[in-house]
Amino acid sequence: MGLLAEKVAVITGAGGGIGRGVARCYAREGAAVIIAEIDQASGTQVEHELQAMGARALFVRTDVLQKASVEAAVQAAVDHFGGLDILVNNAFVPSENVLLEDKTDEMLARTLTSTVWASWWAMRAALPHMRARGGGRIVNFSSIDVDVGAWQHGDYNTGKSGVVGLTRSAAAEWGRFNITCNAIAPTAMGATFHKMAAEIPGFAERSAAARPLGRPGDPELDIGPVVVFLGSEMSRYVTGVTLHVDGGLHLPGYNSRPPGVAVREY
Repeated sequence: MGLLAEKVAVITGAGGGIGRGVARCYAREGAAVIIAEIDQASGTQVEHELQAMGARALFVRTDVLQKASVEAAVQAAVDHFGGLDILVNNAFVPSENVLLEDKTDEMLARTLTSTVWASWWAMRAALPHMRARGGGRIVNFSSIDVDVGAWQHGDYNTGKSGVVGLTRSAAAEWGRFNITCNAIAPTAMGATFHKMAAEIPGFAERSAAARPLGRPGDPELDIGPVVVFLGSEMSRYVTGVTLHVDGGLHLPGYNSRPPGVAVREY
């Protein structure tokens, strides 16, 4: 019996990267998993992977920019697996990396929708089902980018800051329903990492050296187990916190200033 035996989880963005790593960890620990993913091919692939591991798993095509789609993923957990115990809000829609003054209203709106609004919709949809089970676990995703004010991520930093506020509010108010709500700020070798490693010589080595642990994170081996902890009974007295799961990168932080930007512009 695993740490999540008999539990039912919805994991958004579980078709790749950190989401896939979390989904595989959840399957290994006995959870039934809704793979809430927009990409049909990757979502189906992960569904088959988890089923091959002996887990109950279902891919539900989910667009986190659409309220009805998010709510349908939550309802699928109830319809197919009989309830909902754990919600992991991982998915988001990235925008173009440009300076704050070049970000558009449309970029901000899209980012806020895929981070704050998507988490809001999923959490509110999950609430009655978790109450019916006598409690639940919610895990939201923040980012170290918020702490360092990462350049060219102004909309993303704003959205993830909102997610932290939402997390703390839910922890404060929904504790009376035996629901915990926490966030993690992970860094790992997901799709963005591999893209940058392929395009920027020495990126992988510099990324590893920046961390006190001296290596980049693995989605399944390093990030997934922390989300298992937050979804399990081991974390029953932990709520309202944001955990850095980044090999210690938050200690030194990092300078995200792109090359070529003047120190002072008049």
